Amino acid sequence: MENSYFVGWGTLALINAGLAQGKNRSGLNWFLLSLLLGPLATFILVLVEKRG
Repeated sequence: MENSYFVGWGTLALINAGLAQGKNRSGLNWFLLSLLLGPLATFILVLVEKRG
């Protein structure tokens, strides 16, 4: 059970990195931030505007 928690958290971090790159933001920075904040980072990333 505990392993699936870590796999899900890591998968979410990868998804956030891809989403960040789609918004012209640093995928690595958002990946690392997502490892710390998890779903909260996803919420923040959805709210931020795309860089021009």
